[in-house]
Amino acid sequence: MAYKVDFTNVSTVGLESSPVADALAGLRANEARYFKNKYDHDFTTVPADKAKKKIAYVNKILKEERDIVIKSPPLEVSEPEVDGIRWTHVFYENGLAINVLYTLADKGKRAVGFKLSEGMEPPEELSSFKWARQKSKLAGTIRGSYFVIKGEY
Repeated sequence: MAYKVDFTNVSTVGLESSPVADALAGLRANEARYFKNKYDHDFTTVPADKAKKKIAYVNKILKEERDIVIKSPPLEVSEPEVDGIRWTHVFYENGLAINVLYTLADKGKRAVGFKLSEGMEPPEELSSFKWARQKSKLAGTIRGSYFVIKGEY
């Protein structure tokens, strides 16, 4: 069942099994606020078991572009399409959030972004990335990194 993420009253719905559920919920709410403010779009998620094709899409890009395999189980997925951009988000049990920004028009922006919930260390499979810090009222300190997608997906 789809869950409309509320960034006013942050909830751990769907994220309860995460050891950093509160921080991950704040990170998810931070994404929801971004999409509402920038695109006037309501950010909704579905349980990972209802979005296997979207998770496979993200996994394929990670594997083919950088030989990355995420070890933590996915909990929730979102895939808004706004202003000609498909954003595929996967929220993982360990507190990691991955988003694939993919402009549908040729030669547009295409990148994979990683965000770490407050209180988690970068997973081993992402240890080679450099992490920038960002403050968020909803999520505390978020650490993020990214890479540009070179292939066509």
